[in-house]
Amino acid sequence: MQPKDFSKRKTFPGNSGNEFDLAFAPIDAMHYVIAPLFAVLLFALAFLAARLDWLTAPILFAFFVGDWVTISFLPRYGKSFGPSNPPTFLLALLRAPFTFFVPFPYWIPLQLIGTALVLYSFWYEPHRLTLTHQKLQSPKLGFKKPLRVLHLADIHVERITARERELLDMVQALAPDLILFSGDFLNLSYTQDALAQEHARSVLAELDAPLGVYAVSGSPAVDPPDVVEKLLEGMNIHWLRGERAVIEHESKKIEIIGIECTHKPFIDGPRLLQSLNGTGRDTFRIFLYHTPDLAPEASQAGMDLQLSGHTHGGQLRLPYIGALYAGSLYGKKFESGRIQVGEMTVYVSRGIGLEGGGAPRMRFNCAPEVVLWELS
Repeated sequence: MQPKDFSKRKTFPGNSGNEFDLAFAPIDAMHYVIAPLFAVLLFALAFLAARLDWLTAPILFAFFVGDWVTISFLPRYGKSFGPSNPPTFLLALLRAPFTFFVPFPYWIPLQLIGTALVLYSFWYEPHRLTLTHQKLQSPKLGFKKPLRVLHLADIHVERITARERELLDMVQALAPDLILFSGDFLNLSYTQDALAQEHARSVLAELDAPLGVYAVSGSPAVDPPDVVEKLLEGMNIHWLRGERAVIEHESKKIEIIGIECTHKPFIDGPRLLQSLNGTGRDTFRIFLYHTPDLAPEASQAGMDLQLSGHTHGGQLRLPYIGALYAGSLYGKKFESGRIQVGEMTVYVSRGIGLEGGGAPRMRFNCAPEVVLWELS
């Protein structure tokens, strides 16, 4: 796979003003609409979707309000901490066609299915933390016992919830030899929030492994350097910024290369080569980088394994179709999972946390994951 030239591109994932931000701008604006006016707006949408029928419009409006209440209660029960208006309005837009094009009362079962999906996607699946096992063999490694590497991605802490507590329990139970984190410590909405930073530090303080914990920063909009520096101050976590670390397992050396992510391959590619400092390819190399979009360059540079995240697997995945949207310059090519790029294996984690701003704090068919690698 050959690298593409993105130097003429105007916007980039993970940076302010990207396509996702622009598409969600009208939805985000709903956050500032006061509750009475927002209720009027929802009823107007229900009235239009019900084809100006005063008898059926209140029924659809009740479904809209049900979503509103369901999402509004998420912070109270410690599930997630996003605004309620934007996702409610987005869900209303998605519900409207099923009423407009399907005659009454046949659209009522469809709306009930919608309510069930909302409950599942907002309340259950974002907390269904899963463990993915992966194995990779290389002639560069002559271990008698596999090296166990735990890959964490996109924690996106808003507040400590059951998901973060389960994560720490899982890390302790797995007892990996090495922990690697591929960026995005805080939720975008809480980057400057003191309590979120405190909670994130309490999570990071619990991460420990015999061969160390290594991390890179994530998207510039989510992980500003001053915030990451504050989060990692005093932590037993090695923050790689265009650096190459060397660890040993059973007298065999492994290199961990980590660079900061700008989401611009034409900038980060040369920085990757610079961090290698002309070293040979005999040593097994793990490339820790936030987005998968540098995989073609990393493969050509002689990396053996790239660990990335950023896409969250799309958060919403349809059967047989996959992610509705993947925040990658290569589209759905790197949306999630294990991909072979030349002689290099790249794994794109679905991540642990959720998108920020007005984006719905939901997952469907895309549970959060941690990945345990056995290298042998």
